Amino acid sequence: MSQVTEFNEYRQRMNATILAADNKVIKRFFNLDTNTYAAGALDVKTKEMLGLACSMVLRCDDCIKYHVGKCFEEKLTDEEIYEIFAIANIIGGSIVIPHFRRAVEYWEILKSEAGVGAHDGEALAAHKAAHDGQPTV
Repeated sequence: MSQVTEFNEYRQRMNATILAADNKVIKRFFNLDTNTYAAGALDVKTKEMLGLACSMVLRCDDCIKYHVGKCFEEKLTDEEIYEIFAIANIIGGSIVIPHFRRAVEYWEILKSEAGVGAHDGEALAAHKAAHDGQPTV
């Protein structure tokens, strides 16, 4: 099973278990998180980029994977994702580097599974076209 599929299935399964407990505070917190990343004064792409940079500085690998995946869905380019990585590294310092490596690995897996190469403009354009208009949830 791919790392992406494994991560997403685990996250969905555990979120369902957590929400099934029907704890009002937890449900409200999850809803707050969902609403925070919805389009508003800032678009979803910008919010996901901010979420990724913050997650890297906080060194939360699950959060990093989640936001890398969302950034991929938002059709970020390699250049854009690496600028986010640069910001996170400059803010967080060298302790972020191991998380940066894992973020790059996950980004490459996402591209590979989508058939997008590092310098494959045609495949990237196809990926972007395939995701236009699709919900990110």
